[in-house]
Amino acid sequence: MTTNLKELEKMAKALGDVNRLKILEFLAQQGGSGSCSAILGCLNLAQPSVSHHLKVLTQAGLIAAEKEGRNFTYSLQPAGFNTFISGISFGRSPIK
Repeated sequence: MTTNLKELEKMAKALGDVNRLKILEFLAQQGGSGSCSAILGCLNLAQPSVSHHLKVLTQAGLIAAEKEGRNFTYSLQPAGFNTFISGISFGRSPIK
């Protein structure tokens, strides 16, 4: 197996929270990226909580943050999802 089990664990934990799944779903519906303020608007959470969830997803490699002036834009990282899928499929090719 080429994927580190700790890396898979981090991704699985990131995917194991309903608010993080809502963020991923929102980004997918927005064509793969969205601003922090737009993400904040789609959740019924305080800004610090949203920032925490975005940090967890970023550290897991499932989204990427790009600074635009004072704001951040977040985008889905298909490579991160493929790494997770191939890691849990134990040798089978990842889903495209």
